[in-house]
Amino acid sequence: MDGARSGWDASPRRAGGVLWLTGLSGAGKTTLADAVAARLGDQWMLPVVLDGDRLRKGLNRDLGFTVQDRFENVRRIAEVAALLSESGALAIVAVISPLAAMRDEAKAIVGPRFREVYVSTALDCCEARDPKGLYAKARRGALPEFTGVSAPYEPPVAADLEIDAGRASLAMCVDTLVKFACAQFGGAVDAGAARMHHG
Repeated sequence: MDGARSGWDASPRRAGGVLWLTGLSGAGKTTLADAVAARLGDQWMLPVVLDGDRLRKGLNRDLGFTVQDRFENVRRIAEVAALLSESGALAIVAVISPLAAMRDEAKAIVGPRFREVYVSTALDCCEARDPKGLYAKARRGALPEFTGVSAPYEPPVAADLEIDAGRASLAMCVDTLVKFACAQFGGAVDAGAARMHHG
């Protein structure tokens, strides 16, 4: 086992990290995370997407949407992300994490390999998309603690990267985040490869 670990550690492409994508529901976090993982999986370290909605169906299925439960949701995801990072993987987290204190706790758990990415798609754009009909339910009062409508979202004031997926195309957003990840964590995806992937 030690030999396997030392083999990973010897490669500059195996320094793990965490990209923590925060933003409103419908901002495009999961779509962006999945697309970036597909790109980096072809050329770089092992990317693993930790999606908030998916994890709530499994690991965090016992949690609701109170502030206390949301803190616990973020804490658990951060612990998993930290383990992945320590193992040499790139954890790409897509979770609303609406309060600054939640994201601060996640950063404290992960440590210096944590990078906060604010997917800053505007509320009106997210609500217009509304792929799951959640905003409509929240406006009717059926979702009493829905972020952006009946519960607060605190935008990051000093995110490591901001991407507005409501104004830029998915291809542009993916290129931006891939280049950022490579710059931060030592990957080797060049601009030519980026263009090849998006025609």
